[in-house]
Amino acid sequence: MIDGKDIRRLNLKSLRLKIGLVQQEPAFFATSIMENIAYGKDGATEAEVIAAATAANVHTFISGLPDGYKTPVGERGVQLSGGQKQRIAIARAVLKNPTILLLDEATSALDAESECVLQEALERLMRGRTTVLVAHRLSTIRGVDSIGVVQDGRIVEQGSHGELVSRPDGAYSRLLQLQQHRI
Repeated sequence: MIDGKDIRRLNLKSLRLKIGLVQQEPAFFATSIMENIAYGKDGATEAEVIAAATAANVHTFISGLPDGYKTPVGERGVQLSGGQKQRIAIARAVLKNPTILLLDEATSALDAESECVLQEALERLMRGRTTVLVAHRLSTIRGVDSIGVVQDGRIVEQGSHGELVSRPDGAYSRLLQLQQHRI
């Protein structure tokens, strides 16, 4: 069900309009930053694109470029860093304003500082919508309502961060311990 409607009764185009996706390696087109963000919404205005970029913490970076929003990103976004690509992909999702947001390893390739900036943008984007977040880096998911730990294709544990850490022998606690030892 999406908004009380059975998804089997929605046509594919209608369903796709309700879903936003930010992938680990977002799709980019060899056009400008403006056009790559505007891809999130048919007929998007320049003002809407700038508002979305501001919400994604990427407006200041874009404005500082010599060609600003007209800057070409290159084939598959090669002219941008990982963090810049992720924030532009988030701006595209903000512009789309989906009912459901899928975040697939959206911070996995980032350093700690870039992740912190991106995390703020993601938290704003997740408010008021259903979000499915896939993450190996557990710092990304601490504030979510419900965490499902998947092991061998099955959910082996589910609950809030607080509930899951209170189980010292649980799968989530073991994952946390492993990540803390790597630091």
